[in-house]
Amino acid sequence: MGDLLISMNKFYKICIGIILMLIIVYLGSHVSFIFKPIISLFSLLIIVPVLIAGFFYYLLRPAVNFLEKKKINRSLSVLFLYVVIAFMLAGFVWGVWPSLSKQIIALQENAPSLFTALGNQLEQLKNTTFLSNLFPEDSNRTDQITEFLNKGFSFLTNYMSSLVSFFSNFAIILFTFPIFLFFMLKEGGKFGQRIVSFLPKRFREEGTETMEEIDKALSNFIVGRVLVNVALGVLMYIGFLIIDLPYASLLTIVAVIMNFIPFVGAILSSIPIVIIGFVESPSTAIWALIIILVAQQIQDNLLAPYIFGKQLDIHPLTTIILVFAGGDLFGIFGIIIIIPMYMVLKILVSRIYNRFFREKWEEA
Repeated sequence: MGDLLISMNKFYKICIGIILMLIIVYLGSHVSFIFKPIISLFSLLIIVPVLIAGFFYYLLRPAVNFLEKKKINRSLSVLFLYVVIAFMLAGFVWGVWPSLSKQIIALQENAPSLFTALGNQLEQLKNTTFLSNLFPEDSNRTDQITEFLNKGFSFLTNYMSSLVSFFSNFAIILFTFPIFLFFMLKEGGKFGQRIVSFLPKRFREEGTETMEEIDKALSNFIVGRVLVNVALGVLMYIGFLIIDLPYASLLTIVAVIMNFIPFVGAILSSIPIVIIGFVESPSTAIWALIIILVAQQIQDNLLAPYIFGKQLDIHPLTTIILVFAGGDLFGIFGIIIIIPMYMVLKILVSRIYNRFFREKWEEA
C-alpha cells in the first residue's frame, strides 16, 4: 500500500510539473514581444556566430593539425591561417569582386529588358510549326508563362535581396565569429571532452566514442559538401564559358551557394541560369541545362560517393522531408543546418537505444 502511495505521489508530481510547464508556455506565448528581441539578440551574438565558427572549424582543423605536427604552436598555427585567409580575401576583393559586382549591377539594371527579350523568344517559339500545334491561335498561354516567370524572377530577386540584407546585418557576427573560431581551433577536441566529463563515470567511455562519432560525421559532411560544391562550380563555370553564357561568374557562385541546400537548391539555382540562357537563344538554354545536368550527374555519381562513401546514409525522401521541415521551422537557416542536426540526433538516438533499450526490446 505504501509503495502504491509513493508511486501515485510521483505520478501526481509529474502531472503537476507538466501542467505548470504548459501554463508557462501559454503565458509566454501571450508576452512573446518581450522575449523576441532577447532571443534575436542572443541568436545574433551567440548562436549564429558559433554555428558559422563550427563550419569553418571543420574546414580549417586539418590545416591546424598539420601545422601542429610540424612542431608549430597551435595558437600560432591559427594566427598564421588567419593571415593566409586575410590575403585570400584581399585577392578576392582585388581580383574577383570588381567583375562580380559589375555583373550584379548589370543584371539588376537589365532585368526589365531581360523579360522583354524573354517574351519575344516565347512569342517566336509560339509561331514555330512544332509549337503552334500546342498553342491555339486564341491562346494567351505565352502571356501566362511570361507572367509566371516574371513572378518567379521577382520572387528570386526579392529572395536574393533579403539574403543580401541578411548578410549585411552580419557586422556584429563578422567581429564575433573569428573569436569563437580562434578558441575552437586552439582548444581542438577539448570541448567534447568537457561535455563527456559531466556524464557519470560508467558512461564516459561510451560518451567519448559518441562524441568522436559525431565529430567524424560532421567533419566528413562539411568538408565533403564544400569539396563537392566547389567541384560542381568549376564544372559549371567551364561549361558556361564554353557556351558564352552571360553572367557566368555570378550564376556559378549562386549555384554553388544554393547547392548547400540538398535537392531544392539545385532546382532553384537552375531557374535563373535557364532563363538567362533562353533570353540569349533557345539553344543556349538547352546547352546550359545540359551542362547543369552533366555537372550534377558527375557530382552525384562520381564525386559524392568517393568523398562521402557511406557516411551520408540518408534516404533521399528523408532528406526532402527534413529540408521542408527545416525551412518551415527556421527559414533558410533551418534548411542549411537541418541535415547536420539530423545526423547528430541519429547518432545520439542510436547510441541511447543500443545502450538502454535494445536488450529489453529484443527480450520482450
